[in-house]
Amino acid sequence: MSLIKNIKRTYLLPLTPALLVAALLWGCKSGENYVRPDLELPAAFKTLPSDQPDSTDAFTDNIAEIAWESFFEDTSLVKLIDKGLNNNLYLKQIRKESDIANEAFKQTKANFFPQLNTIFEKRNDRYSQNSTTRESVKYYQGKDTPNQWYVARAHNIAAVQSSWEIDVWGKLRRQKEANRAQFQRREAITKAVETDLVAEIATAYYKLLMLKEQQQVATYNLRLNDSTLSIVKLQFRAGEVSSLAITQTESQKMISASLVPQIERELEIQKNKLNELLGEYPNESINVNKGLGDTRLLSDIYVGLPLELIKNRPDVNAAELALVEANAQVGVSQAMRYPALSLSAQVGYDAISFSNVLNPGSLFGVFIGSLTQPIFQNRRLKTRYKISLAERDIAELAFREKVIQAVSEISNGLVTIEKLEEEYELAEQRLINAREAVKESYLLFSSGYATYLEVINAQSNALESELYMVDVKMQMLVANIELYRNLGGGWN
Repeated sequence: MSLIKNIKRTYLLPLTPALLVAALLWGCKSGENYVRPDLELPAAFKTLPSDQPDSTDAFTDNIAEIAWESFFEDTSLVKLIDKGLNNNLYLKQIRKESDIANEAFKQTKANFFPQLNTIFEKRNDRYSQNSTTRESVKYYQGKDTPNQWYVARAHNIAAVQSSWEIDVWGKLRRQKEANRAQFQRREAITKAVETDLVAEIATAYYKLLMLKEQQQVATYNLRLNDSTLSIVKLQFRAGEVSSLAITQTESQKMISASLVPQIERELEIQKNKLNELLGEYPNESINVNKGLGDTRLLSDIYVGLPLELIKNRPDVNAAELALVEANAQVGVSQAMRYPALSLSAQVGYDAISFSNVLNPGSLFGVFIGSLTQPIFQNRRLKTRYKISLAERDIAELAFREKVIQAVSEISNGLVTIEKLEEEYELAEQRLINAREAVKESYLLFSSGYATYLEVINAQSNALESELYMVDVKMQMLVANIELYRNLGGGWN
């Protein structure tokens, strides 16, 4: 007990001033706390559809805040998206990377605690009698040393060792802040991948519906060509038309017929792409038996304010967190240039003879408080600090660029939807006229008031108008999906 008191008096009391200084400096923190830069965001997006609700409407939700299960009403699509979010292999990889970042964050939190090690050591050192490393200890006095060129000395230790770096300048706190931002950034990236995946699955699904509808249009038009060819053949037998009429009509039929295998090929490729997004090999589990039909489009679009992008859009949030991390790393590199205060201690038993290891007289204690100030490190510390400043500037520029990109994408999406709606109305009117022309051409052709060429042209225009309208409707659906994604919807 007296030995322990002596250890406290000899080693701990001199450390008291250092501990007081550490306590006073604990509030210091190198570097500057993060403050979001002034992005000078516009009050609203540049272009809005004519039916855009007023932003002050308390009952209107930003579509980015609508869960994807509610945004997409097609139950088949909802099941596919749910399956993709659970099975997509790339998304699983991204989630694992987020787990890795979380482990690194946990490590920085543990850095505030002392390290603790146990030591059990048994040594036998042999020295030459003429060596300068040989120690002259009382253990050898009065004893006959071996009549040879070396002597032996035993050494046995059982101890507990601890070391602790005092976070005087906030280096560990800044490192923790950086790793927290890194972990949160990985989570934001995961959300961005989820958003992309939801949009890609929905787009692939609607493309399947489009191709199915185009297949139906092509098949129907092929039947019309068959009917026209039958009439032309009857007229040829009656001597009303030449063989050229049959040849041209057959050529038109072949053009229509060639569309069917083209569309079937695209259907299979699109199914395989969708299966890939679902994390599966190509299979026959995806069966599409309907076209776009009456697929609902958004009737009311409210995109919120540009400022909401930072909260709702994961990739914008990730860009800001990268800036937060870079700002914290500046504090870390700055603290590396200041004095480092560390405490270490070792308590245990040390004896030459193994039988005396646990003897109270073998108890020893070592307590060390060290203050280390870097002076000349071949410019490494200054270089690291300068690089961290430049990296913070780069991160801020990347954040600003991402925000501008996001605002532009949403403005482009709004214009696209508005103009596609106008284009769709014209496509509908064009299709009505084309179908009417087909009817009239058949009636006139049957009565001998129109030529087969007029019938062929009418059918060709009708086919083109049908396919065009389906394509425009698909573009409208994709534009809605892209707007939903660009606003940051699909991850919540």
